[in-house]
Amino acid sequence: MEALGPYFPFIAMFAVVYFFMIAPQMKRAKKEKKFAAELKRGDKVITKSGMHGKIFELNDKNSSCIIETPAGKIKFERSAISMEMSMKLNAPPAEKK
Repeated sequence: MEALGPYFPFIAMFAVVYFFMIAPQMKRAKKEKKFAAELKRGDKVITKSGMHGKIFELNDKNSSCIIETPAGKIKFERSAISMEMSMKLNAPPAEKK
């Protein structure tokens, strides 16, 4: 037990970093990957750059999609679609009290 004594602060620091930084980041990445995989034609989305549109076509070969906007159709990577903003856009409106 005394041999591990000097290493305990490093082990504890690694555990704290893992549980507060690495694990939540991995969970979020998994959730974003699932969101991108579940996109379907007609979904309203917002890209990370702020472009609003509706999914016109999905391409599974190269993970891209064509988004239809009022200005025309634009091709984006699925990873460019913001999960948070798109979910807010598609969320049902909150009831007013």
